[in-house]
Amino acid sequence: MRGKSVLLIIGGGIAAYKSLELIRRLAERGVTTRAILTKAGAEFVTPLSVAALTGEKVYDDLFSLTEEAAMGHIELSRSADLVVVAPATADLMAKMAYGLANDLASTALLATDKTVLMAPAMNVRMWESPSAKRNFETLKRDGVLFVGPNDGEMACGEFGSGRMAEPHEIVATIETALGGEGPLKGIKALVTAGPTREPVDPVRFLANHSSGKQGYAIAGALAAAGAETVLVSGPVALAAPANVKLVRVTTAREMLAASEAALPADVLVMAAAVADWRPDIIANSKLKKSTDRVVPLIRLVENPDILATLASGGARPRLVIGFAAETDDVLENAVAKRTRKGADWIIANDVSGDVMGGDRNRVHLVSETGIEDWPEMSKLEVGARLAARIAEQFKET
Repeated sequence: MRGKSVLLIIGGGIAAYKSLELIRRLAERGVTTRAILTKAGAEFVTPLSVAALTGEKVYDDLFSLTEEAAMGHIELSRSADLVVVAPATADLMAKMAYGLANDLASTALLATDKTVLMAPAMNVRMWESPSAKRNFETLKRDGVLFVGPNDGEMACGEFGSGRMAEPHEIVATIETALGGEGPLKGIKALVTAGPTREPVDPVRFLANHSSGKQGYAIAGALAAAGAETVLVSGPVALAAPANVKLVRVTTAREMLAASEAALPADVLVMAAAVADWRPDIIANSKLKKSTDRVVPLIRLVENPDILATLASGGARPRLVIGFAAETDDVLENAVAKRTRKGADWIIANDVSGDVMGGDRNRVHLVSETGIEDWPEMSKLEVGARLAARIAEQFKET
């Protein structure tokens, strides 16, 4: 991306602080940034902070006597290689969707002839509102690119979709939009995520607490790094990451079949928390309490071992990565699992706390050469670090 330029429009929201990190990361890659700071955006980050990081004047006034005498909003919007809106508030998305132009930011968006990339950030109820969804679909049809939003806890205390994508995710998407090639370009990745549900009857099922967040984060990071990524997901309430082909399944046997159908692949990441057992017989109707209060006997049979099956199959990926979610003797169990399953790497983590369903994780990478202890970080950061580690592995081989 060296030598490229970005026009960054910073909207008004608490996520505006991430725009400062985004500017820094772009500068590290040789990308110059000029910024438009909205009036609302200036409530969260200062023009001085933005100017110090961009090394450029910060633009904020549609009626500037010095800039607009030469139609500065048009020059700004067309001189950059890409226009990035981060955070893209509901207001900015609505203005662009309807062609409104009553300030410098919206005028520049209307006047640009360059690709626009938006990183939405808003309260979950705002993001899920019919009007926001309608504007989102309109902008996508108009050719606007999007990164995020992510799921997680909001500054307002609510939880759900609406968090702005992390700076490293936005940078990766910018690189793709500018025609750059990520470090995993030409690599095909297969990722599994989430729980499986094993039906007992038409109403009940056996499952676990997996949210799918870690697997989705890994799939998104691999795609952002340029890999052609297929995500086979159990039932979770997450949207597919950008540029990822999502295949939804329910049971372990369906996950195995979908994974086999997605091969060949260069790298396999088995992040799904697959149920070890399933009922041997699925009742055709809801099991009812008997009058004599006899508890029905449910006999369990073992599910197929997806990781071991794919690791030993004829279409085995070059790099096979499994997960070991443990509550006791984490590293000892992970080392044994790597050998037993035939995996190249095992990502081990302690799930005795709130890791399943939470936003943070602390993992250990177990390989033939030893154990790498990673610090606690967000699941998005774990995904990005694992994608970088995979890229290093393929660079060496």
